[in-house]
Amino acid sequence: MTVPGRPKVVRTIGFLIAGFPMRLVAFVLVLVTTLLGIATTMLWIGIPILIVATSLVRGFADLERRWVAAMLGVDVPSPRPLKHNAGLLQTWQLRLVDQATWRELKFLLIAFPLGIVEFVAGIVSVAVPPFGIFVAPRIGALHAALTSSMLGPPRTALLEARTRQLTDSRARGVDAVEAERRRIERDLHDGAQQRLVSVAMSLGRVQLKLDSENSPASPATTALRELIGAAHADAKLAVAELRDLARGIYPPVLQDRGLDAALSSLTARLPIPVDVRVSVEPRPPAPVETTTYFIVSETLTNITKHSGADRASVRVTRDDETVVVEILDNGHGGAAVRPGGGLAGLADRAATIDGVLTVVSPAGGPTVVRADLPVRW
Repeated sequence: MTVPGRPKVVRTIGFLIAGFPMRLVAFVLVLVTTLLGIATTMLWIGIPILIVATSLVRGFADLERRWVAAMLGVDVPSPRPLKHNAGLLQTWQLRLVDQATWRELKFLLIAFPLGIVEFVAGIVSVAVPPFGIFVAPRIGALHAALTSSMLGPPRTALLEARTRQLTDSRARGVDAVEAERRRIERDLHDGAQQRLVSVAMSLGRVQLKLDSENSPASPATTALRELIGAAHADAKLAVAELRDLARGIYPPVLQDRGLDAALSSLTARLPIPVDVRVSVEPRPPAPVETTTYFIVSETLTNITKHSGADRASVRVTRDDETVVVEILDNGHGGAAVRPGGGLAGLADRAATIDGVLTVVSPAGGPTVVRADLPVRW
């Protein structure tokens, strides 16, 4: 067992003894003003008395929080005040319906008989040091726990605050990932892709120069031409692949012209006809646009590779709260969200912004992939 340090024990004993007068005064003032105010409410004089009573409750509760923090080292935050306009009467009315006020009142009424027990324990701790060393800190810890539970924010408020914090943190993370994706695409487009284009053009000029020479072709020259030709072809292929990679990371047309143009450009390159209809005004946030684009892109890629479909359609609509994406094909069906599969990856991507992906694909088709993506989270 770890023996608490001397300063902590001394402060705790001081807390147990010195807290009793404060709780006695609080109990008498709060109880008298509350009962008097209730008894005289019908005469209207009770209203200002009750205003005084609720003010006393809030004042003594704040004093208790500061006292516990100073003597026991436990910080008890005040409950979140209800929002209201200026005015004494409105402040009082909101305090009456605020659960925190009634919890503070219950604590102040309980604290007086509790304070009697604590006062006795403090006196015994002074008279019997072994009692003070081992028992007094535990009584102080129990008092701090009671204060936190009754005078601190309720558990639901703490959970709501934590949820808001996590939601804001995730929103910042999503925005940061989106910005990083755009930066990578821009660096690839303006940096590596341009240098590869320059290399391909240089190789092409060397190849043209060799082809234009009229000197007899030696075996070494022929081999050199073949190597340069292969390097030129590889460079052009690398440029094409890098362009597709950059477009896959973040298509510039999506940022410049929005979903309608980006999806139309996407489907124009597919081997099957795809009917695209997009109605998403006002324009949704960038993470929603990006998620929509890649869900459509990956789904259409799967359709052309695996479904046996000869046509498909894409519908993207939005209301005040949600962007709805529906991709339909006339293939043989049988698609499902399986762990580790492509559709599971799309579902995970939708979930990063609280979206939901559903798949309906009976044997024989048709297959419908739908994503519901919130425009705020």
